Amino acid sequence: MKRLIFGCLTLFLTVAIVCAFSILFAEEGKERKEPIKIGALFALSGPASSIGTPTKLVAQMVTDKINKEGGINGRPIELVFGDTESDPTKALMVAKRLVEQDGAIALIGPTRTDSGMAIKPYIEEKGIPTVMTVGGDPVIAGGKFGSYKWTFKTPQRTSVAVKKVYGYLKKHGIKKVAIIHATDGFGRDGLTWLKELAPEYGIEIVAIESFDVNDPDMTTQLTKIKANNPEAIICWTIGPAGAKVARNYKQLNLSMPLFQCHGQPDPKYIELAGDAAEGTIMPSTRLMVADQLPDNDPQKPVVLEFIRLYKDVYHYDKQYPINTHSGYAWDALMLLAQAMKKAGTDREAIRAELEKITGYVGVSGIYNLTPEDHNGLGTDSLVMVKIEKGAWKLLEP
Repeated sequence: MKRLIFGCLTLFLTVAIVCAFSILFAEEGKERKEPIKIGALFALSGPASSIGTPTKLVAQMVTDKINKEGGINGRPIELVFGDTESDPTKALMVAKRLVEQDGAIALIGPTRTDSGMAIKPYIEEKGIPTVMTVGGDPVIAGGKFGSYKWTFKTPQRTSVAVKKVYGYLKKHGIKKVAIIHATDGFGRDGLTWLKELAPEYGIEIVAIESFDVNDPDMTTQLTKIKANNPEAIICWTIGPAGAKVARNYKQLNLSMPLFQCHGQPDPKYIELAGDAAEGTIMPSTRLMVADQLPDNDPQKPVVLEFIRLYKDVYHYDKQYPINTHSGYAWDALMLLAQAMKKAGTDREAIRAELEKITGYVGVSGIYNLTPEDHNGLGTDSLVMVKIEKGAWKLLEP
């Protein structure tokens, strides 16, 4: 009888121990598989929605790719989205919600420079690793613009794009230019660098005019510019405003070349500007001229794979044709994923690993980040393109 009781107790304890370990390992497995939440805030409505909405689609596309390839050390990424409505105040509210309510450990976005500056004090104070998809430099400029310890960005710096344009002008003997720019954060940032870098390239600025991005017409500003006889006009804005400038430029029969900035290479620009887009020159990522790249270009395979997924697998191109902005969210998430594979989900460790990334071949360039440079792209990440017969032509690397 005692043996029977002892046997039953032994069996009971054995089963209990097995069950306990099963539960423990199940919980550990659950912990390993729990998604890593990353907040993604873009302009899904408002003036910048034509950029923000396809950026959201790309963010989901690259998340699918990362998850299919095993995620982050076996854990999938889960994006939690927010609409900034193209409004800096709303952007800050969204950023707080993504972090404090939705549990995001890192952020990508937003779409516009003004929104990026609106959320920057918050992410710097709270220590949230953030890879922005904004064009302007102030978010990672430091100095009077504040700390950027936690802030990174994937689009080229404005200063890099200005250097690319000025380098082209110098090479072609153009010395006198006029500037027409938007009064928003992106446009003002462009003006700052156009003025600061002009002497370095032997450029004289003979006229400066500005406009609001919602202005219906820029004829008055261009007429004033014409009176100063520039050898070229540089327009610094993104979105439909650039097309308005091109149409007014054509209506005035201006003959000097018109340069747009690195945020303008977009089929929408050609659609809105019509035949006025013909001959426009601008710096661009390699996305717009992928088929014209030499085979030895290290970015070509990455760019072609991006285009294949975007067009042939997800069919996003039917509604949102590829533009120079298309790769920014891809690069932002890939950089975060690379950092997280080494750092796990500790925010400070993620930030530190981001600063160490070198040689990452992305859609928008080859990134080499440092503690001082939270962008990591140079002028070689851009190419100069020209619109000929309604298509993008590669002028020079």
